[in-house]
Amino acid sequence: MLKQTLKTLSVAALVAATGVTAASAADYSIRATANANENDEDYDGLVVFKNYVEAASNGAIEVEIFMGTQLCSNGAECLQGVGDGTIDVYVGTSGGVSGIFPYVQVLDLPYLMADDRIAETALASGSEFSNTLKGLVMEDSGGMIRLMTVGNTGGWRNFANTKRRVQTPSDMEGLKIRTVVADLPQELVKALGASPTPIPWPELFTSFQTGVVEGSKNGITDIMGMKFPDAGLQYITLDGHAYMGALWFMNNEKLMDMPEGLRAVVSDGFYQLQQATFASPKRKSIAAYEEFVAGGGDLYVPTPEEKAMFKEAAAPVYDWFKSNVANGEVIFDALNASVAEAEAAVAAARAVDVQ
Repeated sequence: MLKQTLKTLSVAALVAATGVTAASAADYSIRATANANENDEDYDGLVVFKNYVEAASNGAIEVEIFMGTQLCSNGAECLQGVGDGTIDVYVGTSGGVSGIFPYVQVLDLPYLMADDRIAETALASGSEFSNTLKGLVMEDSGGMIRLMTVGNTGGWRNFANTKRRVQTPSDMEGLKIRTVVADLPQELVKALGASPTPIPWPELFTSFQTGVVEGSKNGITDIMGMKFPDAGLQYITLDGHAYMGALWFMNNEKLMDMPEGLRAVVSDGFYQLQQATFASPKRKSIAAYEEFVAGGGDLYVPTPEEKAMFKEAAAPVYDWFKSNVANGEVIFDALNASVAEAEAAVAAARAVDVQ
């Protein structure tokens, strides 16, 4: 009885806060998809989104979740679905959607954001970076696709390999590193002295076993989820070179067909989703790192001086991005501005806590 009462009061509070009137049945349905499984951070985010939106709309909005490839199988196909309205919400990675929105690769540029606190502040809705990226997506999609938020899917990218501990860029020399079929990650690997080798994700385990590739740039939950240590991946350097951003898109017409109060509910739902995806990788990575070390894996944390060496070696990638990617300089400057603001805000907040 108490649980039911609390649930009723919670829903009532959400409805009162948003000004949404009661609904007897769903007036709107949102079809949301992620090319992932239910162990993924994307699913965690969608569950939170569904729960919030359905409760805060008092049942006026129904959210249907489709995981895997039920509605579409890759970034280009899924974004086409969002554009034509057969899919309402889709989450993609920078590598998956860069063929259509190439400037999202700014999230793959190395060593621009120092840690989770900076990244989460810089990527928050309302930041210069967020507003600029949303404007570019809306313009380039002809008003059909709206970027709603940027979350996280897997924590941070780190270099991992089957051969040796990597402490400085010189230790990368000659290693065959798996990348996606995109220019920027290949340029980064080359800048560090290694050899980029595009390999489809499903083939990566066997490629480690056979030596077709000797390393990758992934988050720990992906490494352990795919059991890559069983294929020989035993060295991870925690350089945290890129934040694994997840880009959440929505069909613009679907959103704008709703009354303003419900549009606000959806916007707030994406905020809740973003916070869930920020938190989920942190929890999941704890057990993943423990499992990696227990299996004999070698974890190395570069010193500040060593990390500065990596950043210096990777610097040519920034110029390549600004010169070769449409709107590259615009989005690069926007991200750097938001990072600078985030660093100042975090420093000020931290000072209140410790002084």
